[in-house]
Amino acid sequence: MTATEIPRSERTEPTGGGGGLDSFFKLTERGTTVGTEVKAGIATFMVMSYILFLNPSILSNMFIPQGEDAVRAFLAPAAAATALIAGVLSIAMGLIANFPVALAAGLGINGAVAFGLVLTTGLTPAGAMGVIILEGIAVLVLVLVGLREAIMNAVPLALKRAIGVGIGLFILFIGLVDAGVIIRPEAGPVPVAFVFPNTAALGVFFAGLLITIVLFVRRVPGALILSIAITTVIALVTGVQPFPENLVAAPDFSTLGMFDLGNVWSIGIVAALLTIFSFMLTDFFDTMGTATGLAEQAGLTDERGRVPSVGRLLLVDSVGAAAGGAAGISSNTSYIESAAGIAEGGRTGLTAVVVGVLFLFSILLSPLATLVPFVATGPVLVVIGYLMAALIKDIDFVDLEEGFPALLTLILMPLTFSITIGIGAGFITWVLIKLAMGKVGAIHPLMWLVAIAFVVYFAQALLPGGIAA
Repeated sequence: MTATEIPRSERTEPTGGGGGLDSFFKLTERGTTVGTEVKAGIATFMVMSYILFLNPSILSNMFIPQGEDAVRAFLAPAAAATALIAGVLSIAMGLIANFPVALAAGLGINGAVAFGLVLTTGLTPAGAMGVIILEGIAVLVLVLVGLREAIMNAVPLALKRAIGVGIGLFILFIGLVDAGVIIRPEAGPVPVAFVFPNTAALGVFFAGLLITIVLFVRRVPGALILSIAITTVIALVTGVQPFPENLVAAPDFSTLGMFDLGNVWSIGIVAALLTIFSFMLTDFFDTMGTATGLAEQAGLTDERGRVPSVGRLLLVDSVGAAAGGAAGISSNTSYIESAAGIAEGGRTGLTAVVVGVLFLFSILLSPLATLVPFVATGPVLVVIGYLMAALIKDIDFVDLEEGFPALLTLILMPLTFSITIGIGAGFITWVLIKLAMGKVGAIHPLMWLVAIAFVVYFAQALLPGGIAA
């Protein structure tokens, strides 16, 4: 029987323990050892190290208007910064919060940054990172003033789940677009079209997708990073991906400081504030759900299911959002993949520290990011998108009051490449349906406020010079 299966009433009570690591991380109190924590840290790193290549790959889309050279020039510096920030924040989580939870660049938000804020809304890459810094600061303020419960209670559960599903579909869509399986036709009645595998690149993508699925369903350790490596090798052998130069170059941290707070407001004050709010909601709910689920799995919740000292975890996580923006590599957040380490027996922050150290060592591998083509990262995005979209099973679509707003939320995110539009449509529709049903009392004051703000946001498109996205 594993530790997660032992009833709380039968778990070992604190025995004091010695000094050093035992005393600092409460190893004996939580029924673990240094060896177990190290093994757990390695397991967590293995299942989340794919982000070292996925994050630069996704964010590099920001530079498509500047040309292929700009896209490729971004990859290695972004990989180095991704590893650096993930390493520092994971270590901070271990030392400050003493939770076996690691952090890295958040999937979904990075896609919304590249495709939504830059390619659709028109912000510069630095301006998009400015949005991430401001939403991280907003979450930090909410944590410090203790308003996290109020926010959690204000938003209906169906909309919370729809946000997660929408981001999953968004990630899946990005994987298909980056690989060239889905394109925007120059003419015709459809906005997007499927491309049959008639090129070597698409052949590599579908081979990679098959490899990823097989490795994942067979529960091979490190399946996602392994599939990226195998597919990259196939791309190199087939000539789909050329061998880049300077693979032994020193790590490049030129993305650090790549943010512009001024450019954030170029889309208009209302649009900017609601964009920041939407990204804040995404970060906030993702962290709360991840923290609660992981703490429960690790047996670190109390009898009422609450997470003791969760404020420290949320504090580190909110700083992570702003730190990721300041480093030019998007919001960093707690990773649900930390469950792999918990399953190996990780119960303390020492697990997170081990993950952080491994990320710092992986900075030396950042030049390899230029080796990895979109057709190698695309299959992993498709699988991860599926896993996130699986939350759709918990949404009651039979109930129109909850199901219809949820449907608009989750479908508009990938179709518009905008988290903001998806959340805005869902919030407005939910309030309108409650009004039509005569259930005014069920509408939280915050939902009123935000829904009205989103109405103003969408109405700007009717004004001369108003927003178009």
